[in-house]
Amino acid sequence: MRQHAPAKHSPRLQLLVGLGVLLLALAMGLGAYGIPAQAGYAGVGPNFLPWVVTLALLLCGVRLVYKAGRGGFQHMDDHSGDHPDWVGFVWLSAGLLLNAALITSIGFILSCALCFVLAARGMRLAQGQPVAWRVSLSVDVLVGLLIAAPVYWAFTKFLGINLPGLTQTGWL
Repeated sequence: MRQHAPAKHSPRLQLLVGLGVLLLALAMGLGAYGIPAQAGYAGVGPNFLPWVVTLALLLCGVRLVYKAGRGGFQHMDDHSGDHPDWVGFVWLSAGLLLNAALITSIGFILSCALCFVLAARGMRLAQGQPVAWRVSLSVDVLVGLLIAAPVYWAFTKFLGINLPGLTQTGWL
């Protein structure tokens, strides 16, 4: 974490965060509404978890707006001055977004390994560790493959759940 000047806590910014959470709950609810409600395993349908998240976001948003309207979080500790490392955040976000974008074209194993490599680089940068590209890249690729491949095999071979593969064999 990098040290910066302490941030100001204003009820107006807290209100904006609360309204943003409410908008996110609305968007999540609209998405959940479009998911079929047929009950699956244990009587829970595929739309159950999105509705739970929608309700949780709704409650959090209402609470944030309520607190902001009453003067904000006045009893919060002063900001320590730590701010997130945005470069690391960008690497992590790129890993997640590329995983979602590429999983159907390059398969589960390769896209998850790529996500691991980018996330590991982002975490190293956020911690201020020096990045030796050749060594760390090869180790990260190997570790990413060693994590993703057994997960893929467990889901496809043992649980019978279809994950996007590179081939139709169910092994890659």
